[in-house]
Amino acid sequence: MVDQNRKEPSLAFGGQALIEGVMMRSKNYMVLCVRKPNTDIVTQVEHLNPLAAKYKVLGLPFLRGIVALFESLYLGIKGLLFSANVSVEEIKDDKGESLKLGYTEFAILALGTLGITAFFFLVPFLLATWLNLTGIVFNIAEAIIRLALFIAYLSLISMWGQFRRVLQYHGAEHKAINAHEAGVNLTVENVKKYSRLHPRCGTSFLFIVLIVSIILFSLMPNLDFTGKIAYRLLLIPVIAGISYELLRLSGKYRNSPILKVFIAPGLGFQLLTTKEPTDDMLEVSIKAVQEVTKLIINT
Repeated sequence: MVDQNRKEPSLAFGGQALIEGVMMRSKNYMVLCVRKPNTDIVTQVEHLNPLAAKYKVLGLPFLRGIVALFESLYLGIKGLLFSANVSVEEIKDDKGESLKLGYTEFAILALGTLGITAFFFLVPFLLATWLNLTGIVFNIAEAIIRLALFIAYLSLISMWGQFRRVLQYHGAEHKAINAHEAGVNLTVENVKKYSRLHPRCGTSFLFIVLIVSIILFSLMPNLDFTGKIAYRLLLIPVIAGISYELLRLSGKYRNSPILKVFIAPGLGFQLLTTKEPTDDMLEVSIKAVQEVTKLIINT
């Protein structure tokens, strides 16, 4: 039931699933809530200093999407490292000293993320080239191959028990945000009724990227192999900027019949990237939403 007496500020925040936890981010705050092995929930709050707040030009449409992409990558990896340290029993080396994941592990995880991204960028391009396709057919085939590889990748890793739990926390994050945006009291019983799908999810962003890349690449001249690689690399920031603006629109006008059709593939894909959470997972996501809400209200 919606609490008619409750007054909420207009909140535009998103989140991310962590290892045994959830991150919630507003414009100026990041809240990390992670379940410890003893079932306690650890909460860490970090005040953010977005580049767009320091340099107004970076907050302009299209530029803000490029900045947001890199900031999200940095904060996402940081959140994952924090949750990895909290969610497992304390690890000790042979001298009995605590081992914590730090800057080295951060660098390894960042490089691994870039490596996976490069894989999904290069392999579809090389396969489409090997098929000797040209024009828009080449671009569509490249996008389909990229999507097929990503679906296969998700399907395989979702079989791993620990990663499946991350997908469940992803579902818990979406349910909590959907319930909050609907204005209901954030209890487990209320939140569990809401969808685990959300139009502002990064999964939907990937679908938008695919469509935008097909259109942009089709407008480019038919260059040789090296030229195609070059403009694909150069257009990554452009694609990110355009896709970010379209994602914002899809969230703002989610009830529009036209946009419902536009965002439907991304929502459908979220059936792979989210799983139904347990009640204790919902407790973590609810706490994260409540904590970031309090920070915004009290600012």
